[in-house]
Amino acid sequence: MDAKNNPYESPQEESGIVSKTVPIPERLAGDPSFWATTATQFFGAFNDNVFKQLLLLVAVNQALQGDGSTDYQGLAMVVFAAPFVLFAGPTGFLADKFSKTTIIVVSKLMEIIAMALGVAAFFWYDTFGMAGLLGVLAFMGLQSTLFAPAKYGILPELFHGRDLPKVNGVFLMTTFLAIIFGTVLAGILRDWLPGKLWIASLVCVGVAFMGTLTTIPIRRTAPATPKARFTLQSFGIPKNTLHLFMQDKSILKALLASCMFWLTAGIVQQGVNSLGKVQLELSDTQTSWLGGAIGLGIGLGCMLAGLLSSGKIEFRLVQIGAWGILFCLGLMATPGPNHGHLLGLWWSLPVLVLLGVFTGMFSVPIQVYLQAKAPEDQKGQVIAEMSRANWLAIFLSGFLYSVFDQVLIWGDLARCYVFGFTLLIMLPVALFYHPHSEALEDD
Repeated sequence: MDAKNNPYESPQEESGIVSKTVPIPERLAGDPSFWATTATQFFGAFNDNVFKQLLLLVAVNQALQGDGSTDYQGLAMVVFAAPFVLFAGPTGFLADKFSKTTIIVVSKLMEIIAMALGVAAFFWYDTFGMAGLLGVLAFMGLQSTLFAPAKYGILPELFHGRDLPKVNGVFLMTTFLAIIFGTVLAGILRDWLPGKLWIASLVCVGVAFMGTLTTIPIRRTAPATPKARFTLQSFGIPKNTLHLFMQDKSILKALLASCMFWLTAGIVQQGVNSLGKVQLELSDTQTSWLGGAIGLGIGLGCMLAGLLSSGKIEFRLVQIGAWGILFCLGLMATPGPNHGHLLGLWWSLPVLVLLGVFTGMFSVPIQVYLQAKAPEDQKGQVIAEMSRANWLAIFLSGFLYSVFDQVLIWGDLARCYVFGFTLLIMLPVALFYHPHSEALEDD
């Protein structure tokens, strides 16, 4: 068999050395790489959400001072998303030029540095204020930008095609479990450690070390395009990837649907914090329960999507998820139950869990589709462009949320109406995105 077509051999053309990779195990549960990649993503998502939620709570509390007109959540989302928008191209290039396993390890080492900087930013908060925290958040965004195309692009290289729905379902389920734990823990720490949040960042440093150790069992993958050369064009969309999007309208439509979803998700995250702190006057811990409820629902929805897909890309789940998201946003925009303190909390929690379930059902098939349909030599770049497009949407969500925030202030409207504005953004996806389900090709 020619080495080019042998899935267990990959020539390193630059050195002339042929390195053999470990064959893919037949049973997913017995694959160390499966558990290692899942754990690595879990610890990374946990850290991201502890630090980001701590910062967002600090930001939204600015809205409780003076006339209540200052909410820095939108600015925080813009700062965090900016590196994804600017550097998705170069990181996609790196994910294809070098082993994705190596890129994952490097990004986890950067995470340790980011968490250490977080300790310093909170410790000297009285000196540097929000500027210091936003600087760390930007570096976290850069680290995550490097991590994203490698962690998603490596999945089709590590596992059989038939297992991708299950892998993505478990991957996303554990990711959102990390979001639950990280988001809720951030609220608890914010209440327990006022003025001493640098202690929370010390915990994050330890978690970053653990996340780096879990990369050890991940099988090393061969570079997809080891001879590729970096050019300024790498900052934009590569020509071959742009050509792929223009030629394959189904991939382009999936990408646009994903963008609209993440635009909605970015606004919802900020809206939940604003609802809890400003309208319902909840504590930081109770407000973080609301965010954790969404994470719980997403984990359940991802698991359900993985089970129901049964070796195929089940786009009917996307349609169910889209309409379910609209239904839940409509419930959240209902002002009556959301005016009371505890009544608003207990009304919102089950609705947000259900919102998360529909979110998981919506996102898994689209993610599997983009992973599976990208050509082998472009997976890193396609995943990077998917990441860039999604984070551009999150970037814009910061601006849109700030606009919605001002409209609510000018109109003296309840904070829950932000979910009504968000519903209108997601509506076109539910109305017009109806792709057919497809079977996944096996290896």
